[in-house]
Amino acid sequence: MSANGRVVVLGGTGFLGRHVCAALDERGVEVVSVARGAPADLPPWRFLALDLVTRPARELARELALELGETGAGVVVNAVGSIWGRRDDQMWEAAAVPTLRLLDALETLPVRPRLVHLGSVLEYGRMREGSSTTAVAETRPTSAYGRAKLAATRAVLDRFHTGELTGMVLRISNIAGPGSPDVSLLGQVAGQLLQARGGPAVIRLDPLLAHRDYVDVRDVAEAVVAAAMSRRTGELVDIGSGESTSVRSLVDLLIQRSGLPAVVEEHSGTGRQHSTETWSRVDTGPAWRSLGWRPRRPLTDAVEAYWREFTEREDVATRKGEPSA
Repeated sequence: MSANGRVVVLGGTGFLGRHVCAALDERGVEVVSVARGAPADLPPWRFLALDLVTRPARELARELALELGETGAGVVVNAVGSIWGRRDDQMWEAAAVPTLRLLDALETLPVRPRLVHLGSVLEYGRMREGSSTTAVAETRPTSAYGRAKLAATRAVLDRFHTGELTGMVLRISNIAGPGSPDVSLLGQVAGQLLQARGGPAVIRLDPLLAHRDYVDVRDVAEAVVAAAMSRRTGELVDIGSGESTSVRSLVDLLIQRSGLPAVVEEHSGTGRQHSTETWSRVDTGPAWRSLGWRPRRPLTDAVEAYWREFTEREDVATRKGEPSA
């Protein structure tokens, strides 16, 4: 990316997108955050309201060209396609269509920006317990979200391999840290802890049987920055912690950090699950070799930062008279 290049972050107001924008801004990069609607609190960088699903490709191309500047040099980070709060029948439109529309738009630009596409570890499907997956592993997603994200990733890689676009795909494992959505596992536990202030909390969750690769969202944002600044192209790199953690231990970490008495009850059907995979762990070696990136923060830091941000947010809501989580 040139010194004067801008970075347009699609999905820039989402959980990961906000951290990507902040990490870029901290490095003095000119950032444009793009989302369907403006957030309640506008970020300090430029914001553009743009719906990738409904906007025709040529109109989308014109908007992106304006944001990228006169030279058209720069980077587009595609962080669109969140799993949170959506049903299976909504996943294709949420996680595949925006990327397919984006690719159509980029192909019409005379100068095409570098593209960093963010995929998901759920594109792999079930992993063998004890194994670490790599980018060459077979992909057999078992969830609607995984299938939609895989279709988007394949479409992006096709453009890279034909030379129509340059860039990289980062396939992201489970993310934790400040700003985790209320419907995430951390969000569900924190909300139930908050509701029980003044007495022991009873945390009701689906059975906590899985072991998953959890990585701090701030580490992921740094990986995205590295990919945006890199000149490597056509590669797919897994981004995670390189460790598989019991989801029960994640819950226990948050309860311990809260300092609140709580009992965990596990019952089927208490929450929404988008995957049945019971094990995930990625190999972080390729990310180090390609991007000079490796995870820096332990899971305890992610949980600590999440609880601090969550309680601060709830305190602000209480002062404003808004309903709490």
